[in-house]
Amino acid sequence: MCPSIENNDSEYEIYPQDKKRKVWFFFDEVQNVKNWEVFVRDILDKQKAYVFLSGSSSKLLSKEIATALRGRTLSYLILPFSFTEFLKIKKISFGKYLSAEEKARLLNAFREYLSFGGYPEAVIYPEEREKIIREIIEVTIYRDLVERHKIRNTKVVRLMLNYLVSAKEFSVHKFFNFLKSLNIKVSKNSLYNFLEFFNEAFVFLPLRKFSYSLKTIEQSTPKIYCTDNALIESIVGDDKGKKFENLFFLSLLRRGFEPNKNLFYYSLNNHEVDFLIKKGRKVKTLLQACFALENFETKEREIRSLLRASERLGCKNLFVITSDYESREEIKNRTIKFIPLWRWLISDRRNFIQ
Repeated sequence: MCPSIENNDSEYEIYPQDKKRKVWFFFDEVQNVKNWEVFVRDILDKQKAYVFLSGSSSKLLSKEIATALRGRTLSYLILPFSFTEFLKIKKISFGKYLSAEEKARLLNAFREYLSFGGYPEAVIYPEEREKIIREIIEVTIYRDLVERHKIRNTKVVRLMLNYLVSAKEFSVHKFFNFLKSLNIKVSKNSLYNFLEFFNEAFVFLPLRKFSYSLKTIEQSTPKIYCTDNALIESIVGDDKGKKFENLFFLSLLRRGFEPNKNLFYYSLNNHEVDFLIKKGRKVKTLLQACFALENFETKEREIRSLLRASERLGCKNLFVITSDYESREEIKNRTIKFIPLWRWLISDRRNFIQ
């Protein structure tokens, strides 16, 4: 049981003047303490204080905190290191204008970040990176997920994780048939629950297809993104195209865009645009993420889909995020801006893309 703060005023006995001041309490991994919410509510009710709660476990979900603390909360999603944070750890500085040597160092760091992601321990201890990532998958994802929801069919959970990381889109129906072909029995309802558990724990983030109809959005097949490229590296391997798009998606999250609220993908008649940003009912920006743009056919396909979506949705703010190509091209009365992902990641583009 947590102690009550009512009879725990000893911290003010030495400095009684502090009782009128605002104080801050920081609790890390608070979910491991039984009845923690009772103690925290006591602080909020009886003291003039700010309380910060953090935890790496799916046992500490934002919606559960909001319920336990009666809605008196603000929640923040803390992702693994961004590219700029990664550069700080690596002690790589950069200015507005890069020399050839600075750019070479930056690109080398970007290739490492693209491949292995930004999990703090894996970045700080690169010599133990593979072991750390495997441990994250085993302990943080499997054990925590299985123990939290008392899942017995762990084999299906493991298969689903691999499937979600590997697939571009995820359909419960298709995955159900896949398991059926392996003679693995599980209900569709269980699969829907497992998928929700993964989403709640922020292992994966689904992105749905844009539509002006909320019903159509909810019924669309979601594209699946991982919270870090390390998961892709560990399970899929060196799929640079997948990692590239995943990294760009995470950069949009860091800039405050919310999946399935103002951030979607767009697809119509086999023409797909990776990311669509809207404000209200108006489509503000269309973006493609393409690692291998040097291939002429690839570039033509990406641009064609972008232009058709632009015309249909009445959107003229068009971007193609590339590996290292930078340009501004006028095509069919539309201006398309080509920006390297590494440059995008070290600049603030939120206002620019809106």
